[in-house]
Amino acid sequence: MAKAVNIKTGAAKTTTAKTSSGKLSHYNSAGRATMVDVSAKAPTRREAEASAFVEMSAKVLRALPDNPKGNPLEVARFAGISAAKRTSELIPMCHPLPLSYVDVTTQVCENGVKVISQATTTAPTGVEMEALVAVSVAALTVYDMCKALDKSIAIRDIVLERKSGGKSGDYRRKRSSNHLKK
Repeated sequence: MAKAVNIKTGAAKTTTAKTSSGKLSHYNSAGRATMVDVSAKAPTRREAEASAFVEMSAKVLRALPDNPKGNPLEVARFAGISAAKRTSELIPMCHPLPLSYVDVTTQVCENGVKVISQATTTAPTGVEMEALVAVSVAALTVYDMCKALDKSIAIRDIVLERKSGGKSGDYRRKRSSNHLKK
């Protein structure tokens, strides 16, 4: 059990949240947000894959190759890779990780663009956040590169698809997005 403190009133309340270890990992015994101490954990190979979907009209999809700012999907790929490297600067409790590999790919579908990232490290903590940040920033970049044509572009389903390594073991998402049309 962790004690949560109401920021406005300062009143403490006891809460529980279930994870594989039975509690949230980024809170100390006083209920304060904290970075997890991973110094006792052995470095191991860890991988993660995440995805996002950028829903857009057929008009915007047809215009992708002719964007005056450059190829939106290639710019998004670079942005996602760069973002993964800076995850610990964006997410306060993330550890800076030596990334062994990061890649972002895109797949044009009938109703948008699927963005997929992969991240690998040999560190004492996982790379799920790096993979998720990579697809998030890549999807935002697609939006930025295409918003002149349509402001109603929507970013959907930013999810962890799989991860391997570490104490919690392997994870694979059970279902895939049902709105994707190839």
